[in-house]
Amino acid sequence: MLLIDDFALTPIGQAERCDLLEVLDDRITGRSTILTSQLPVDQWHEYLNDPTLADAILDRVIHQSHRLALKGESLRKKTADKGNS
Repeated sequence: MLLIDDFALTPIGQAERCDLLEVLDDRITGRSTILTSQLPVDQWHEYLNDPTLADAILDRVIHQSHRLALKGESLRKKTADKGNS
């Protein structure tokens, strides 16, 4: 299992895009990968900023995936609010 937490939190360069594609391509069959992100999935293509690599990366991430879109306030905020009471 590979967990990529906070995907798209900071800008990504060409080398990192290529590395991400290589890692995901290697894991496409038989290996689990979890990506978490605050950036909505429909903005990932623009974030990746390279149409060809973005298509390839998203093809490996989106197809055969289970997507959970969470809504509501951050649990970290709720925990912080309890500490201030």
